[in-house]
Amino acid sequence: MKTIAFAFMLALDHSANLPPMSKPSSQLTHQKFIKQVISTTMETQAMQVVSEFLTAVQQGNQAKLAASLHPNIEWDQPGSNRFSGIKRSSIDVFKMVGGMFQATDNSLALTDVKVLTANKNSVACLVHWKAVQANGGILDVYNIDVYTVENGQIVKAKVYSADVAQEDNFWLK
Repeated sequence: MKTIAFAFMLALDHSANLPPMSKPSSQLTHQKFIKQVISTTMETQAMQVVSEFLTAVQQGNQAKLAASLHPNIEWDQPGSNRFSGIKRSSIDVFKMVGGMFQATDNSLALTDVKVLTANKNSVACLVHWKAVQANGGILDVYNIDVYTVENGQIVKAKVYSADVAQEDNFWLK
């Protein structure tokens, strides 16, 4: 009896130095679950911010647009035209867009948003723009926009044009 008790106590003593078999796998599963929940929540929030922003663009809701863009946003507009380049503030973005509306006699319109998809806090979307100019110029172009969202505001936007040459010819230097 003393031998069995001694062996049992020895086994308990050694098992204290070994990690439990179920703990690491359940801990990893729990951590993976938490990361997935955080990522999904982040993606959902980012998609909501971008969706509301694009709706505000379509509706011309200036207050919502201003609230959606971080004051120090970095906006990367493609091409080699008068509106191309990196804008480093919401003020510069509004100047750019205001110039676009002026150049098109307010005909510039976001006519369609086809895809919204997220990867963490970045949201990509396929958008369609149309505009006409008094001189007969026509803009009819798809862009892929990638927005980065932090704390409920867009902090970065990178625009990829399906037809940079068309945009350059339309917007001119």
